[in-house]
Amino acid sequence: MALGRRKLRELPINSLIPNMLTTLALCAGLTSVRFALEQKWELSVSAILIAAILDGLDGRMARLLKGSTRFGAELDSLSDFVSFGVAPALVLYLWTLDAGLGGLGWIIALVYTVSCGLRLARFNTMLDEESPEWESSYFTGIAAPGGAAIAMLFMVVSFYTDAEIFKSAILNAAWLLFMAFLMASRIPTFSIKRLRVPRKFIMPMLIIVGGLAAVMASYPWELLSAAAVAYLGTIPFAIATHRRVKREEDAKQAAAVVAEDKESDTPKTDA
Repeated sequence: MALGRRKLRELPINSLIPNMLTTLALCAGLTSVRFALEQKWELSVSAILIAAILDGLDGRMARLLKGSTRFGAELDSLSDFVSFGVAPALVLYLWTLDAGLGGLGWIIALVYTVSCGLRLARFNTMLDEESPEWESSYFTGIAAPGGAAIAMLFMVVSFYTDAEIFKSAILNAAWLLFMAFLMASRIPTFSIKRLRVPRKFIMPMLIIVGGLAAVMASYPWELLSAAAVAYLGTIPFAIATHRRVKREEDAKQAAAVVAEDKESDTPKTDA
């Protein structure tokens, strides 16, 4: 064996579990495209939602098991781009944009995919930048999993209603462009990563989760539609609270600078 050859290092299973979940999310996103090619639309949407769930789990598992790595972060970004940038655009294009708009529909799908890629690239660069702790309560632009789920809102609604308007290529194209704007924009949206539940609300929260699980079993698409609309409804509040907190933090910093200047200008006397 050559002296300069590196020995293969053993890795603990803890560091592999998050990457396994990320890989499964990537596979789920790609599988949604296969279901779309077979015109199994409900399965296609379900595969993207499964990818979103796995995407939410991999990061938390990495922090819990202390298995966060640079490789895992890069793999996660690649998985997000495929599952929430490429897959939803292709699914909607095959569902309605191709037949209704042809080449224009493909252009709109590309705009959405590029916007998702730009959003993820910006997110990765922001990881290396220092930011105030309060900023961690917000995303810059809508998160990729949320954007993908909401982009398919009218498709999901069409699963439980016969109204042809929700299958309109023009409506879905405009909605896809709107979601592309939200992802690429710098509009603040709420992040649940730092959300804390007070101890006295733990039991009611668990009861609500149990009730939502029962509703999901009976009316999955209706619940998902309501969740998407509710999330969109939080964006104006996120913008307002972000501006208020920023003003408060800027005022505190300005007051601290003034106090420091006054202290430095105060003449010192000998004891």
